[in-house]
Amino acid sequence: MKKLTSLLLVAMFFVASAFAPRAEEVHEVEADIVDLAVSTEFLSTLVAAVKAGDLVDVLKGDGPFTVFAPTNDAFAKLPAGTVENLLKPENKDQLVKVLTYHVVPGKIMSSDLKNGQKAKTVQGGEITVTLKDGKAMINDATVTAADIEADNGVVHVIDTVILPAM
Repeated sequence: MKKLTSLLLVAMFFVASAFAPRAEEVHEVEADIVDLAVSTEFLSTLVAAVKAGDLVDVLKGDGPFTVFAPTNDAFAKLPAGTVENLLKPENKDQLVKVLTYHVVPGKIMSSDLKNGQKAKTVQGGEITVTLKDGKAMINDATVTAADIEADNGVVHVIDTVILPAM
């Protein structure tokens, strides 16, 4: 496992710009998935959830992983109190199920996505890809930024938290 490393200010600027919503562009940086998320303000709720679920070491692992990363606004769309409840220690199992539903083993780039494609998540459930009007959707979430490459996989930013059957 890699140790959590501090990114220089220049690297933080580069990583933050990599998460700007530009679906057509491919970005490559020298950071793992967790480092990318930590350095991106609009993913701070996801980072808090990953920490609360004790998934940091997993997502810093070798991978490769494909992460469909919900933004802070995506978490804000959930019913009032949902995020707070999921972050409670007694709800850790449920939180881990939600978070691991956003992770697919392997590195899946946007060019690999096919309309109607199903992918098994780390949580064990399946997500469905829909391609329509030049946009990719994962279940009910729209991909707003795609192909953000990390040392151990790829991140696709989504506008909605996708929920597994519980």
